[in-house]
Amino acid sequence: MSAVEVSYTVDGPADAPAVVLSNSLGATRGMWDPQVPALAERYRVVTYDARGHGESPAPPGPYTVDDLVDDVLALLDRLGVRRAHVAGLSLGGMTAMRLAAREPARVDRLALLCTSAAPDPQGFLDRAVQARAGGTAPLAPAIVGRWLTPAYAAQHPDLVARLEAMIAGADDEGYASCCEAVGSFDGRGDLARITAPTLVVSGAQDPALPPPHQQAIADGVAGSTLLTVDPGAHLPNLEQPLEVTGALLAHLDGAGRHA
Repeated sequence: MSAVEVSYTVDGPADAPAVVLSNSLGATRGMWDPQVPALAERYRVVTYDARGHGESPAPPGPYTVDDLVDDVLALLDRLGVRRAHVAGLSLGGMTAMRLAAREPARVDRLALLCTSAAPDPQGFLDRAVQARAGGTAPLAPAIVGRWLTPAYAAQHPDLVARLEAMIAGADDEGYASCCEAVGSFDGRGDLARITAPTLVVSGAQDPALPPPHQQAIADGVAGSTLLTVDPGAHLPNLEQPLEVTGALLAHLDGAGRHA
């Protein structure tokens, strides 16, 4: 399948090192809003909607994670970016992981948040069936229930509503095809091939991809660093924005201004 032209936003200085932020399954690039301002002070920050999400096209499936990688490579080429830092969460983390293993020359530093090298396929395949049958909107409350801890969700109803609207806004078929891409993904053989300095972030209360998934990534990527955010569920960048943004900045800044 050929790459699609995903919808994207660029923030920050045009001549700064590039950072690509890749969204989770069901979210849009808006999930990174808490991180973008601080990152954009010193980086050229590229956020985008994965195919099937937000304002990006939803071509007919099936999709694989390699297709999503091809979309990112095409976006970098369009922007004239030869090499970038790449951070991804959940589905975005799988995309980033595969990109770093497949195209090491394109990835400077890597951040993998709340993702897995070997997700349990059945739940994602079941969700694809449900999305095709009834659309994404009925799935939204349960999905957002995994994104935030219950206490945080109870205190932030406006955020919950915004996140549910993100999921409901996904293309039903595109979302289902992305669910299938996750369900068919096995990146365990790629971990030893990743040479980019890697930060792995885990949400201590993540029910979607619990901490053992991130521990396995950290164990498999040589020299990686593992950070556990507590409290934090599947989108700890929203629940603990200062901690996650600070960790990203510290990791990326390790590349040095000469990079």
